Amino acid sequence: MTLISFLGPKGTFTHEAAGMVGEELIPYCTIPAVMESVANDETEYGVVPIENSIEGPVGVTLDSLAHKFDLKIFKEIIIPINQNLIVNPGCVMDDIEDVYSHQQAIAQCQEFISRNGIQPHYAISTANAAKNIIGDKSKAAIGNAKAAELYGLEILKPNIQDMDNNATRFIVVSNSDHEPTGSDKTSIIFSIYEDRPGELYNILGIFQKNNINLTKIESRPSKKGLGRYLFFIDFYGHKDDDIIKNIIDEIDENTYFLKVLGSYPEF
Repeated sequence: MTLISFLGPKGTFTHEAAGMVGEELIPYCTIPAVMESVANDETEYGVVPIENSIEGPVGVTLDSLAHKFDLKIFKEIIIPINQNLIVNPGCVMDDIEDVYSHQQAIAQCQEFISRNGIQPHYAISTANAAKNIIGDKSKAAIGNAKAAELYGLEILKPNIQDMDNNATRFIVVSNSDHEPTGSDKTSIIFSIYEDRPGELYNILGIFQKNNINLTKIESRPSKKGLGRYLFFIDFYGHKDDDIIKNIIDEIDENTYFLKVLGSYPEF
């Protein structure tokens, strides 16, 4: 039996992503708890969000990968985020005074909320918001269809997000690497020498001279003082490819910290 941990509770978009990995799903209440379950071999895989196309990176995921856990990204999953107005059966728009959801879902639906004069409130998750409106027609929640189904609620207004290209990228973490597939991406973290002008430019030039495309570059505070950063980079290729091995070796020679997060099939 392959156990899969995910950022819960049930009824969230992460739950939906985890269902694409397997069936034996166990919810955990925080992203570090998901990763710890994999690190301790309680589960084989863990599923957590890493970035949203509108709201940007999930900082706790990046920080956990950088500082707390020596896990590998085994897979990526990208899900279109369709936010829905979830209500109690028989409820109409005129009944609704307050709407509840996770802060990112609220942020993704600001125009709808403002246009309808509804008071927004934060919840710990979209699923928790749906659970907590049960029986009160003056309250609505924002979430996915799975949450509505799970708690016997209805979707009054579908697809209420401000932008249609809303999508979230999830990663599946594991203690082992994924074998090459011929269509792979690699993720790394590094930190540059602060006293060498143009160091980031020089690192990016390593990819350019080897004709390797980057798919993402993100900076995060290193936790070691203002002005000190870690850089997260995703790029095409597998770490076992000769050209990628050479690139990683050259980056290692020109940085004081480098961590390969893994190579995995492109979604």
